[in-house]
Amino acid sequence: MSNTTAADDLIFGLTRLVDLPGLTNAAGAPLSADDIAQIVTEANRFCTEALQPKAQEADKQGARYANGTVTTPAHYPALYDQWREGGWQGLAAPAEHGGQGLPLSLWTAMVELGMAADTSFMLGPLLTAGAIDLLRHHATPDQAARWLPPMIAGEWTGAMCLTEPQAGSDLGMLRTRAEPLGNGRYALHGQKIFITWGEHDCAGNILHLVLARLPDAPPGSRGISLFAAPKILPDGARNAFRCGGIERKMGIHGSPTCIMLYEGAEAEMVGEPHRGLQAMFAMMNNARLGVGTQGVAHGAAALRLAEAYAAQRVQSGRSIAEHPDVARMLMEMRATTLAARLIMLEAAVAADRAELLGDKAASTRLALLIPVLKAWATDRGVETASLGVQVHGGMGFIEDTGAAQVLRDARIAPIYEGTNGIQAIDLLTRKLARDGGAEMRSLISEIAALPDARLRAAAEGLARTTEAVLEVQGRDAEASQSLATAYLDAVGWVLGGALLARAAAADGAAYGAVADFYLRRLLPRAGARFAEIEGAMAA
Repeated sequence: MSNTTAADDLIFGLTRLVDLPGLTNAAGAPLSADDIAQIVTEANRFCTEALQPKAQEADKQGARYANGTVTTPAHYPALYDQWREGGWQGLAAPAEHGGQGLPLSLWTAMVELGMAADTSFMLGPLLTAGAIDLLRHHATPDQAARWLPPMIAGEWTGAMCLTEPQAGSDLGMLRTRAEPLGNGRYALHGQKIFITWGEHDCAGNILHLVLARLPDAPPGSRGISLFAAPKILPDGARNAFRCGGIERKMGIHGSPTCIMLYEGAEAEMVGEPHRGLQAMFAMMNNARLGVGTQGVAHGAAALRLAEAYAAQRVQSGRSIAEHPDVARMLMEMRATTLAARLIMLEAAVAADRAELLGDKAASTRLALLIPVLKAWATDRGVETASLGVQVHGGMGFIEDTGAAQVLRDARIAPIYEGTNGIQAIDLLTRKLARDGGAEMRSLISEIAALPDARLRAAAEGLARTTEAVLEVQGRDAEASQSLATAYLDAVGWVLGGALLARAAAADGAAYGAVADFYLRRLLPRAGARFAEIEGAMAA
C-alpha cells in the first residue's frame, strides 16, 4: 500500500518542492503551508464524497441525445449545483470578476482530484476554466464584464469549438464562416465536431468559443478569427445553434461529446480579426496542462482501485499485494504516477511564476514542460490503468470493479488537445529549435547537479541525445520528426526521476523507497529510448 495519498502528495509537492508559499508571498498575496493544505484537503473531501461515489453509475448511464436535447447522467445536474455552490469554478479565477484569485497550482490540484473521482464530470469545469482564462486575456473590458462573472460563478459553462469533420490538427482547413451583421455582431455558419460539453442540462447558459473565417479572410491558419456565441442571448432567446448528435465513445461516457451546427448563430469577435488562433492557443495551453493532469489522475484512480483490491484478495494464503510480482506492479503504478504528478506541479508553478511575478524564465520553462507533461503523463496514465486491470486479474476485465472504466477513460487523453505525436514534434521542432536547445540544456544541467550517480548518467545520456536530435533537426526537420516521440519519452523518464530524487531528499521516510524503485527499475527506460534514437539515426 502507498504510504501517502494523492492529497498528501499534492500538499507535500506544493508546499515543500515547488514552494508555493514562497511564490505567493513574493507576489504579495501570501498563502501559508497550512492554507494550502486546508484547500487541498477540502477539495479532496468534495471529490471523494460528492463526485466519486456515483462515477460508475454515470459511466453506465452515459450522456443521451434525443430530439436536439442532451441529457447528462441523472445525478449530474444536482452534482453541478454542489460544484457551483461550493465556489470551485472560481478557485483560480480573477477576483475582480468574482473569483478567488488563487494560484493556478491549486486549481491544478483540484483538477487532478476531480478527474480521479469522475473524469466525465470534471471535463465540463476544465473546459470552462480554459474559456475563462482565454477571455481574461483577450476579451474587451465590456465583454469580460458581461461574460466572466456568470462563468466564474458556474452559472454558465464554456466550450472550445475548433475541430471540423475535414479539419482536425490542420486548423488551416476550417470552413466555418462568420458574416458581419453590423454593430459588432456576426452570424456563424458551419459545423463543429468533438465539442466537449457543447450541450448539456447542468447550467443555464453555455458560451461557445468558435474559430471561423471572415469573408475577407486569407487562406490557411492566418485567416482564422475567434468568436463567442452564447446559447441563450441577452434577450432570453435561444441562439441559432444546436446539437446535431453526440458521439458513442470508448470511454468518458458521461461527458457529452457533441456535433454542433451553427445556423446563423449570433456572435461577437474576441480579439483581433484573423488572429483567432493565437488567442485560442491560450485556451489550448491551459487545456494541455489540464489533460496532462488528467493523465496523472487516471494513474491515481487506477492505483487506488488496484491497491484496495490487492489488499483484500487472498491467494495462496496471503493477500496478492504480498506476492512479489503484484507488489512490483503496484510500486510501478505508484512511482510513475508520482513522477507525473511532480512534473504537473512543476509546470503549474512555472505558469504561476510567469503570471504572478512576470518571470520570463518561468514562461520559457513552462513552454518546455507543457508538451512533456501532456504526452508523458497521459501515456503513463494509460499504461498505469492497464497495469491496474492486470492487478485485478480476471476481475479487472469485469466492469463492476471500475478498473476497466479507468482504462477506457484514460485512452482519450493521449489523443485530444493535440495528439502525443504532435506534442513530441512540438517539443523537438519548436521548443528546442527556437533557442537552439538552451532551455533544455539548462534543465539537464539542473538534473546533472543532483547527487545520485544514476541521475547524472541519465542526464549525460540525455545531453548527448539532445545534441544529436538537434543536429538532425537542423539538417532535415522532416526526418527529425520520426525521433520526436522517443526523445520526449526519454525526457519524461529522466525528469520524473529527478523530481522523485528531490522528493526523497526532502522526505526520505515518505518518498525514499518509491524514488529508489524508480531510479533502479524505471529510469533505465530512458536509456532504451536513447538507444532507439541512436539506432534510428544509424539506419
